[in-house]
Amino acid sequence: MQQPLTINRERERSDSKQKQLSVNIRQTNFWTDLKIIFDRDPAANNWLEVLICYPGVHALALHRVANWLWHKQVPLLPRFLSHLGRFLTGIEIHPGATIGKGVFIDHGMGVVIGETAIVGDYCLIYQNVTLGGTGKQTGKRHPTLEENVVVGAGAKILGNINIGNDVRVGAGSIVLRDVPDDCTVVGIPGRIVSRSGIGCPLEHGKLPDPEAHIIRSLLNRIESLEQNIQKLSTY
Repeated sequence: MQQPLTINRERERSDSKQKQLSVNIRQTNFWTDLKIIFDRDPAANNWLEVLICYPGVHALALHRVANWLWHKQVPLLPRFLSHLGRFLTGIEIHPGATIGKGVFIDHGMGVVIGETAIVGDYCLIYQNVTLGGTGKQTGKRHPTLEENVVVGAGAKILGNINIGNDVRVGAGSIVLRDVPDDCTVVGIPGRIVSRSGIGCPLEHGKLPDPEAHIIRSLLNRIESLEQNIQKLSTY
């Protein structure tokens, strides 16, 4: 039978290990957030420039502290840090949001990430993106982004939906339904236009235009019908 003193020491060691693990995870996430920028942004020249001049880095650093305090149920301070981050960077991330490692918020102005949103590892988010809810319901009400998702400028992903791995969301799209892995989504509302997963996710100019394709098909059909009418009129 273990003595109370021994049990207390074991608990202290366990708590110490958990705290050290938590610190290591936060440090790893921070350095991963920095390193991914050089892979994703050709304008990044050196470490000092990234540390000083990239608002996405500042917003994520503040969020990781605010998120830790949020889970420790510290009152007021997490929301204040979130508000401070919004004031300094133009990026609003609720302290309750879950954000993985290697996430890059490029430019960042106008980005909003809701309380129950989950952003997976190595996602790329451009300016004016909203990961929001669709009502006043409680519980999980914001989207989940799996790994390596690219969300173009001005896109809105709304509601408790799941965006699969390696999905590309075109600029200005509004996504309201689940999207499976390796798909490209464009339009209002968002439509899946590719399931192949082929192509550079950063080349938004090469994303297909489904509405233009439909209009082109209709014009071709009208032209074909007009030719048939002209043939019939000759008899």
